[in-house]
Amino acid sequence: MQDFMNLCRWPKLAEPYDKALKDAVAYILSNYEVLGILVTGTIVRGNPSPNSDLDICVLHSSVTRQRVQKFFHGVPTEIFVNPPDKIEEYFQEERSRGRPCTAHMWATGFVILGSDPVVEQIRQRAEKMLTQPPNPKPQDLIAKRYAAADAYENAQDIQGTDPAGALMMLNLAVHQMLQYVFWEHNRYLPRDKDLLAELEPLDDELAALARKYFTVADTAQCFTLAEQIADLTIGVCGFFEWESPLEDA
Repeated sequence: MQDFMNLCRWPKLAEPYDKALKDAVAYILSNYEVLGILVTGTIVRGNPSPNSDLDICVLHSSVTRQRVQKFFHGVPTEIFVNPPDKIEEYFQEERSRGRPCTAHMWATGFVILGSDPVVEQIRQRAEKMLTQPPNPKPQDLIAKRYAAADAYENAQDIQGTDPAGALMMLNLAVHQMLQYVFWEHNRYLPRDKDLLAELEPLDDELAALARKYFTVADTAQCFTLAEQIADLTIGVCGFFEWESPLEDA
């Protein structure tokens, strides 16, 4: 293990993050046949919050995968262990879902250990993927509009009998409506905690309306604002006619 520790490169981190990262890497090297280690996240980028964690991607030679969550020096740490072939699967799956989390980690992270050429190959693949838009199919866009409209209609159905349940469904509908804007603009979906901020450059009026929606306390006003959001995003407030393409059963 010590030989591999000597090969590691380290980002410049303040304490306790520096000790936490080195202890986490020592733990990884003791438990896996490592091909590469990469660390990413707000701590590495230099803008952590009190709740930030270390995100560590590990490539190993086994065909198994594992996710480990541990504290090192009090710092929450998420460790994602995968064989190289699995990373490509994640790239494809996440691209189809519009949220390339794995590619973003590999493209923006800091390589601590790259003892195998596959580490740089994956990084280059991740960088290329982030330059390619998701390109949703027209029928996919229709289906996403319908899902948001259906959730909105379900919220309306129980507004008078179950206000709490209605608000829960309405929040889901509004969230789907706001995500739809990114699909419509052929953009990858941002993380939920960044969604409103990244919506502003696309549609500042809608972003302001969404912020107002999520801060009002009155349920009736929420429905009024949600209807306005629906008009600006999916263009409908309930059931509409559409059909999926024929597929082999």
